[in-house]
Amino acid sequence: MVTIPAIPVPEMLDFLTRLLRTPSPTGDTEAALTYVQASFADLPVSFRYPRKGGLVFTWEGDAARPRALTAHVDTLGAMVQRIKGDGRLVLTPIGSFDWHSVETEGCTVLTGKGLAYRGSILPVKASVHIYGPEARQLERVAENYEVRLDATVFDEEDTLELGIRPGDFVAFDPRMEVNAGFVRSRHLDDKAGVACIYGALLALYRADLAPHSRLEVLISGYEEVGHGAATGIPADTVELVAVDMAAAGDMQNSDEFSVGICAKDSGGPYHLGLRRQLEALSEAHAIPYRTDIYPFYGSDGEVAWRAGADLKVALIGPGVDASHSYERTHTDSLEATARLIAAYLLSE
Repeated sequence: MVTIPAIPVPEMLDFLTRLLRTPSPTGDTEAALTYVQASFADLPVSFRYPRKGGLVFTWEGDAARPRALTAHVDTLGAMVQRIKGDGRLVLTPIGSFDWHSVETEGCTVLTGKGLAYRGSILPVKASVHIYGPEARQLERVAENYEVRLDATVFDEEDTLELGIRPGDFVAFDPRMEVNAGFVRSRHLDDKAGVACIYGALLALYRADLAPHSRLEVLISGYEEVGHGAATGIPADTVELVAVDMAAAGDMQNSDEFSVGICAKDSGGPYHLGLRRQLEALSEAHAIPYRTDIYPFYGSDGEVAWRAGADLKVALIGPGVDASHSYERTHTDSLEATARLIAAYLLSE
């Protein structure tokens, strides 16, 4: 049995930190993809960019049974829907989240001219000193939220003069912290998954090892809206492992200290043979893992299937608490996920 090389956890965590601090709401991921490509540039891989967006890189190897990994850099976010008469912004959501989870969050408005303005996401009746019980009873829906810009604006014209327009992207602050091994941040879904791939491939490269088969890695930019991996994976690929978060929480088997292996989510079961192979690799290499079912969850692996890809698909990832809210994982989970990726890539 091949020995898994040590995962460079500090460097994996540094990569994750920098990626989390690079805004990339779905549809505006160029800066994050540029950072990912630069980070993987020292590896023996070649890059290409699908026309729809995203990044694909190839590590050459045995072409008899090509494999693929996928993870995504796009995150939850919003767009400016319209500018109000007082100069504040009405938002339309990107991805699936509850508005109460971003209430009072800091944000950055990214304009079409490359400018960035800071602001806060607030209920339209935010102050109990002004609105009393109405503030507490306000329904948490999109039309009851606004962005208060950190700019001197009094009306719509003032905001337009800043260069802000409907259709501009709004990125939510990650608020990333590391405490006692816990990584607390927005957008661990799925920048933590990208970091696990980085840690696994860097470990192989430094140990002078290579994937057993040709490896394709798709870093997608439209997963949160449901079509990230519809394109980008070569037709001759026989297996795809999606690396995305494992949803940890009440009534779930996943936790923040192991790698999650998904048996079934909202789209149905994943490929049984590939799932069993990943479970067996975890046991053989003493990698802590939890097999789980996620009833309100979908992945880019299913997207590839729905797009007609004829391949085996599995889903693994680090355990993330409070997914699509203020998320948290642990470095143990990141390391376990990276180790399983490495074990899979080295297996025959």
